[in-house]
Amino acid sequence: MKKKIKITVLAISILVISGCSNANSQPNHSMMNNEEMDDSMMNMDGNMMGNRHMSHDGVVSLNDSTGENELKIPAMLERDNKEEVAYTVRAQIGKTEIFDGIETNTYGYNGTFLGPMLRLEKGDTVKIRAINELDENTTFHWHGLEVAADADGGPHDVIKPGEEKIIEFKVEQEAATLWFHPHPEGKTSEQVYNGLAGLVYIEDDNSKSLGLPTDYGKNDIPLIFQDKTFDDKKQLNYRAAMNDDGTIGDTLLINGTLNPKLTVNKEKVRLRLLNGSNARNFTFKLNTGDSFIQIATDGGFLNAPVTLNEITLTPSERAEIVVDFSQLNLENGLALINEDGSVLLPFEVSDQSGAISRIPGEMNDFSLTVEEKDLPVTKKVELFGMMDMVMINGKKFDADRIDFTQQQGVTEVWEIYNRPDMMGGMIHPFHIHGTQFKIISRDGEEPSEYEQGWKDSIAVHPGERVKIAIQFNHKGVYMFHCHILEHEDNGMMGQIEVK
Repeated sequence: MKKKIKITVLAISILVISGCSNANSQPNHSMMNNEEMDDSMMNMDGNMMGNRHMSHDGVVSLNDSTGENELKIPAMLERDNKEEVAYTVRAQIGKTEIFDGIETNTYGYNGTFLGPMLRLEKGDTVKIRAINELDENTTFHWHGLEVAADADGGPHDVIKPGEEKIIEFKVEQEAATLWFHPHPEGKTSEQVYNGLAGLVYIEDDNSKSLGLPTDYGKNDIPLIFQDKTFDDKKQLNYRAAMNDDGTIGDTLLINGTLNPKLTVNKEKVRLRLLNGSNARNFTFKLNTGDSFIQIATDGGFLNAPVTLNEITLTPSERAEIVVDFSQLNLENGLALINEDGSVLLPFEVSDQSGAISRIPGEMNDFSLTVEEKDLPVTKKVELFGMMDMVMINGKKFDADRIDFTQQQGVTEVWEIYNRPDMMGGMIHPFHIHGTQFKIISRDGEEPSEYEQGWKDSIAVHPGERVKIAIQFNHKGVYMFHCHILEHEDNGMMGQIEVK
């Protein structure tokens, strides 16, 4: 049996006193000052629930991948016609053979589980026909896309069962790896857990000129990491697995593949990493200790490649890395592993040489200006709480309340503070809709090289204060929230109106 590992992504889960177990039944918790919040949390019953995490620091390890199944690659979605950039995306109910000979009830986009990849280009005017074929409300959120609020797919943009909506937007941002998933109020965590997630690639003239690996499914590989718990019938029983502090599983799926392996040639391979889990952090590294090259963050290329031995992604964060399989020692096997040594993805390296590609020394012209660094903080965000007692600035989400306002096209500085709780605290991945932002500092220090690029989600550690420079290019009401999906559903979310 594997030991529990230290991944400070989830707070201790304990049984709250009678009347506090359902956030939606507690209107008096919609706003609390710090003292009231502390008192409320101190009044929680210390009895542990059977499926709860036993500490802030320990969560169950993942089972090692046996490498018996070749990694599935999401299909590239075909356009509806040749005259325009138009796609149809359907949220569907299905059955998927994740385990041999067993059908698991799942959700998917244009299929039974997960979704296709949409390839867009900067300058495209895009039309998406979003259809809800589920038996419950859903939305289509375009995570990381800079779009008008009415196209963003937040909780206000509900599409009922059997209904559809035409979503239109123009792609005005640079090349990046983004994704889409549902965002209905109170149901996001379950719908993502059941399989609703897909990828969006944006390309531009710069990305095409860099000479990086670009052969989709061959040396340009999307990797959607999600941990699950299956019941004794090999079903995704979310209600049984659900944890208010973030649902964790012991079984890893990559692109929906159980026990995956990736067969590659001896060449540079670009891995587009997406932490698509409800709550688990991943610290990716090679089992040999070899380094790899990071080339991109959530929202685009770094200015220059960064050499790393490991990279940590919290839920919803992305990174693009390049591994040169022609330069590695393969004698003892090669695999991508997690922080504790759990085998995530074994690699099988063929004897064939692959395509010739390169990693250029200059990839982007991203900059954080002196003017941006010197701007005063105009918005303060305090993340605090655990279980269903999570809040932002002492408030739970209210769809009828606007928490902040900001002018379109004006850069402001936000300070995000992760206030420790009585157990010490946990990492909160903080996400803002409809835009990309720049990290100014972490506790007054310049961010590491690998975070000096466009971001839409950021890990904020207990006690840490992070400053970001943020500008919205479109008008409307957008969400900001913790991307531990159960925290989001429990009310750790606010709204900003861009005017």
